Amino acid sequence: MPASADLTTAAEPDTAVQTAPQAAARLPRRVALVTGAAKRLGREIALDLARHGWSIALHYRHSAADAHDTAAELRELGVHVHLLQADLADEAACRALLPLAVAALDQVDAVVNSASTFEYDNAARFSYDQLDKHMRANTAPAIVLAQALAEHVQGRASANSARGVVVNLLDQKLWNPNPDFLSYTLSKAALEAATTLLAQSLAPHVRVAGVAPGLTLTSEWLQGAAFDAAHQLSPLGQSSTAADVARSVRFVIETESITGTTLLVDGGQHLLRLPRDFSMMKP
Repeated sequence: MPASADLTTAAEPDTAVQTAPQAAARLPRRVALVTGAAKRLGREIALDLARHGWSIALHYRHSAADAHDTAAELRELGVHVHLLQADLADEAACRALLPLAVAALDQVDAVVNSASTFEYDNAARFSYDQLDKHMRANTAPAIVLAQALAEHVQGRASANSARGVVVNLLDQKLWNPNPDFLSYTLSKAALEAATTLLAQSLAPHVRVAGVAPGLTLTSEWLQGAAFDAAHQLSPLGQSSTAADVARSVRFVIETESITGTTLLVDGGQHLLRLPRDFSMMKP
């Protein structure tokens, strides 16, 4: 069971909000809340946004040491950074997250839903618990945070001109389905549908779009030469890199005419028809 909100959502002490005053003063005041930003894709997305002047509300769940290391790198880029710890599967903790980011950084303009649970099951191993775990981590928090961003944007003094954007990290396997990672895939399929529905319901104040990477980083299931071979399995001879995904997220955030759609960044892997997930394929 998730812990209660007062245990799972916490802003870092005031000393966590550090700036490089002269550099930060030259940057536009734009703030992105990036979930799962301590490491992997979330970290790369946060760093890319910071290099382009975005201040970062850096969410993490358990990876405190990685979060502090990433925050240090972000501060070296001269932007405002605030650390927020939360278990997003806890609804109360998730609902508290964006208000805490606003309290620390004055506003939030973008939310990037990068945090994700990715555990193996298939039709034979499916259970209510597995589906619930993935839905509570991968689907529901993105909807709650979109709600919160819409309320925040519309509540600003300049609400007539204020705009926000939500980017949901999806997966090319939604367009190239296979039976592996069933609950994970269902949770991402629900998130892709939610992206469309939220774009409809939250316009014109909030745009909502998706970015769907292909095979990008190694995992406990796929490493070394096997990863390299799978990464090359695409029409372009390579799938996405972390830098590709981060640039694509920023492109969606900064292109004000994009909403209700998903950008696939995968070297064309979604065009393939594979019987198994990449991590389950034999070399």
